[in-house]
Amino acid sequence: MRRAVITGLGAVTPIGNTAPASWEAAVAGRSGIDLIRTFDTSGFPVRLAAEVKGFEIGDIAPPKEARRMERNVLLALASAHEAWADAGIKTYDRERAGVLLGSAIGGLIGIVEQAEILRERGPDRVSPFFLPNVLVDSASGQIAISLGLRGPNYAPVSACATGSHAVGEAAETIKRGAADIVLAGGTEACMHPLILAGFCAMRGLADDNDNPPNASRPFDATRAGFVMGEGACVLVVEELEAARARGARIYAEVLGYGASNDAHHMAQPDPDSAGVAIMMRSALQRAGVDPARVGYINAHGTSTPLGDLAETRAIKQVFGEHAYKLAVSSTKSVTGHCFGAAGAIEAMMCALAVHHGVLPPTMNYNVPDPECDLDYVPNESRRVEIDVALSNAMGLGGHNACVLLGRVD
Repeated sequence: MRRAVITGLGAVTPIGNTAPASWEAAVAGRSGIDLIRTFDTSGFPVRLAAEVKGFEIGDIAPPKEARRMERNVLLALASAHEAWADAGIKTYDRERAGVLLGSAIGGLIGIVEQAEILRERGPDRVSPFFLPNVLVDSASGQIAISLGLRGPNYAPVSACATGSHAVGEAAETIKRGAADIVLAGGTEACMHPLILAGFCAMRGLADDNDNPPNASRPFDATRAGFVMGEGACVLVVEELEAARARGARIYAEVLGYGASNDAHHMAQPDPDSAGVAIMMRSALQRAGVDPARVGYINAHGTSTPLGDLAETRAIKQVFGEHAYKLAVSSTKSVTGHCFGAAGAIEAMMCALAVHHGVLPPTMNYNVPDPECDLDYVPNESRRVEIDVALSNAMGLGGHNACVLLGRVD
């Protein structure tokens, strides 16, 4: 059986415009949540979000081309180039190097903008570059074009589980011999009045407008909703022996991958947590890993009352008494919820936790919830050598995906 390892990381997140900057901020517990600057939020009950700050595309794409691309594509391109450079791959078969990168919302902002142009100015003024740039797979296509990668290329879409599905499927692609290198991840740029209005209507958002950094409180008894975020993350997943042969730095091995569906409700988690438990059990069983080896879980942990409780219950179902011995934290306490990019960002956090032996904290955890009674690494990072870590993701529609990562000797 071929083995898949992570050898490169790239990210643009609300807490940093590179992977190292994002990791350092997560470990330090620095929040990227603030009042929204992208548009006027007057009249909205929620005026906060986790926006990417000071991002510039640089020379990754020609200025003329960059102006035509959607923001989610630009974030993905920057992350992919950083990850590719971090991996340091010089010699490879471009026909066996692919891209699996998705998004929950894709180019919806571009669709809204062009619909307004159509309504106000007529069909002749709709941009000829409109359709190629708003597709959910536009980012994966542009990465392949930019880096010249001709292997498997597609865009997984599973709402907030997208990034995890991409990393898991990339590892499976390596293991079954369909590619030797896959750039995997997710991207999201959805800071727009329509998206904010939609989530406000669903009543799922935290509304701490007077104290934005305190708004995301995963597992805390006072948690009141999630925080919109944006960003992108790309991981280079590579076949182990090829990585070793070229002397690559290996962050972690993708030991296993689990996927399931709640089959319960489009927007609410299954109160019995069956789907999430199935997902985690599947990853452990397929990898042949004893649950007692797992030392850390980067939880989906969105800070919603129902979601955090359902995930806690699922962890207890799968790990039994060991659930009280392992550490669980949610980096969404500082990044907000980056939707299609979230699973990839959090897989990166898991890989770095394994690599550095440091667990990022759950910030804003101050009031324990009797029903959420695990070790959530409250408010301070923790230095712990861990053998195996798990990254969980759940999305609208009941989609669940997780990746199991381990240290490579």
